[in-house]
Formats: sequence, C-alpha cells, structure tokens
Amino acid sequence: MTVSGHIQNGVVVFNDASTLPEGAAVEVHLIEDDNEGPTLLDSLKPFIGVVKDMPPDMARNHDHYVYGTAKRP
Repeated sequence: MTVSGHIQNGVVVFNDASTLPEGAAVEVHLIEDDNEGPTLLDSLKPFIGVVKDMPPDMARNHDHYVYGTAKRP
C-alpha cells in the first residue's frame, strides 16, 4: 500500500490517513526532486550537429548503414 503525504512543521502528514489503522508501522521514503541538474538534452547539446558527413536518412536507416539490413522507405 502506498499513501502520499508531506512534511508540515517537521511532522509527516498523510494526505489520506483514514486508510491507516491506529498504531500501524510505516516507512517513509523521500521522493527526490527530478528537476535538479541538467536534462539529457542539455548534456548532449554540445554534440548536436558535430558529424557533418552522414547520409541524410541516417536516423531512419541506421540499421541499413551499420548492419546492412534493407532500407526503410
């Protein structure tokens, strides 16, 4: 069972505590903020457009150029 909540004045307050019986043992895991640090796009921006001599359909037909499979239309 998962019950969401928040910290209020240093105390864990569950959004819907009515589902928990009095005296129930609980374990609290902090949900980290995913907005910290650069995004994958920000990390890879320096590499965008670096390779200049690829075929124009390289993204679509990667397997053709790497493994020799049939080209996609």
